[in-house]
Amino acid sequence: MRTHGWSGAAPADDQEAVERILTSARQAIDRSGVDISIAEVARDLGVTRQTVYRYFPSAEALLTATAVAQTTHFLDVLADHLSRIRDPATAVVEGIAYTLERLPEEKYLNLLLAPGRASAFSAGVTSDTALEFGRSMLRRYSVDWTAAGFSEADLNQLVEHMLRIVQSFVIDPGRPPRRGHELRDYLTTWVAPALAGFATATKTR
Repeated sequence: MRTHGWSGAAPADDQEAVERILTSARQAIDRSGVDISIAEVARDLGVTRQTVYRYFPSAEALLTATAVAQTTHFLDVLADHLSRIRDPATAVVEGIAYTLERLPEEKYLNLLLAPGRASAFSAGVTSDTALEFGRSMLRRYSVDWTAAGFSEADLNQLVEHMLRIVQSFVIDPGRPPRRGHELRDYLTTWVAPALAGFATATKTR
């Protein structure tokens, strides 16, 4: 790891360097919005642009990484919201609905999921960033996925399915947009049966 710069206080290792870059990026976003540049972050850190590029190949990659790092709070809130739900279908329906409802209020979640420079969906719902975000959601559910018959491969496909649904509502929320009970009724009618059918199928394997 290069130690030049860093305003005279070099990080101890690459992990600390990444954490300091992400902190600086978050501060830049809070100060200036999403139109930040590698040069701005490097200047705040007292390093060259090449130092930041060593860890993040582009401003978009840095924005995405910053957004992902800042969504931990939302994922914890989501876990608390879903803590009493054990049924897979009910948990997935509520998880999707709650995420969509919180999107306007969660700056970094919005940065990650809404169309834009840092969107996890910019490379598609099957991008590593999007899938890891979805897996992070499922890991916080109070559902015993193994007992419900879901393998790791099944969960990966479920994550993709959930992200495709979220993406469709983000791109076109409807006219007028569905909210509250109407949104949950829609998801219960058209999404929940797929999980119920999966559970039935696994019992007959």
